[in-house]
Amino acid sequence: MKKITLLFLSLLIVSCGVKQTQSMLSNGDYDGAINRALEGLRTNKNSKGNQDYVYLLEEAFAKAKQRDLESLNLLIKENNPSNYERIFNLYTQLHNRQERIKPLLPLQLLKEGRNAIFPMDDYSDELISSKNNLSGFLYANAKKLLASKNKMDFRQAFDDLAYLDKLNPGYKDVRALMDEAQFKGTDFVHVYTKNETNMVIPARLQDDLLDFSTYGINDKWTVYHNNKQKNITYDFGMIVNFRQINISPEQVKEKQFIKEKQIKDGFKTLLDNNGNVVKDSLGNPIKVDNMKTITVSIYEFTQFKSCQVTAKVDYIDFRTNQLIDAFPVTSEFIFDYIYANYNGDKRACEENYYQYFDRRAVPFPSNEQMVYDTGEDLKAKLKGIITNNKFRR
Repeated sequence: MKKITLLFLSLLIVSCGVKQTQSMLSNGDYDGAINRALEGLRTNKNSKGNQDYVYLLEEAFAKAKQRDLESLNLLIKENNPSNYERIFNLYTQLHNRQERIKPLLPLQLLKEGRNAIFPMDDYSDELISSKNNLSGFLYANAKKLLASKNKMDFRQAFDDLAYLDKLNPGYKDVRALMDEAQFKGTDFVHVYTKNETNMVIPARLQDDLLDFSTYGINDKWTVYHNNKQKNITYDFGMIVNFRQINISPEQVKEKQFIKEKQIKDGFKTLLDNNGNVVKDSLGNPIKVDNMKTITVSIYEFTQFKSCQVTAKVDYIDFRTNQLIDAFPVTSEFIFDYIYANYNGDKRACEENYYQYFDRRAVPFPSNEQMVYDTGEDLKAKLKGIITNNKFRR
């Protein structure tokens, strides 16, 4: 019974696969039909149940080849260099299609007593010739684009050269031209700070903010510099304007509170409501936990100091000296340190509070340190602005 069921399922799967292949063939998706037929034949190409796949593969191969050759004939007659890529791709397609089928040959058509026909041609000369034509066209077009004054042309030249380098590695001076196209097509952004507050901005904060190696925001066509470099014309500017710095006074807040808790303190004899000893079935007195209430009086001290830095990030187009956009930024750092003393039994409070009993007062951070400590938050927000608001042409 199991064998019959498995056989039925196998026939059902093959039937569905054949119908799908026939549908692809009817709709002109010849390569899709070829791939589906090859998939069906890989398990057992000589099976009688797979004969339909052989017929479909033979027909799809012939039609796909005929269509490609007709397209090639038309493209070659047009003699238009812009067709070189299409011509190369068609020859590549003809070659690759044959290579996919070769491992399964020969394929028998059992009813007709013959092997299925798959005429194989050598396209090596055409592949080399069309690749050389395409390489020459891409190279000449890239050189033409590099002679322009448009960054979009430089970027197109880079993409064409990258394709050429993959297609024909080591072709002429393609690598050097790619470097040239990359440089010419890149938008260089000069990033710097301005201090519009009445306070000194720590130099190390400014250095950290402008250390773009830690941001990971340079992309293919945008590079950020915090120090201007020679021989580079900067396209855009990004200015971090410090507008206001507010630092609170140093504060120590005191708080006293009492905690109570019941804890186990040995055992006691269980008494009933009349004060008599309760015994178990063997006549032994029953012992229960002796609970007692403990208290602790806690004196808590909180050292508090806060710093708020308000800034504005301006995007400038250096070509027009116009403001492109502006983004407000506010960052805050809070110094909040707790220590405590106690009288009584400290077990009355939670264990995670014990850490405060081991502490003593510490010096407050300086104003400069407070401003610097806002840096991590400020840096994260600055990165968010850059990531979400790219410089665009």
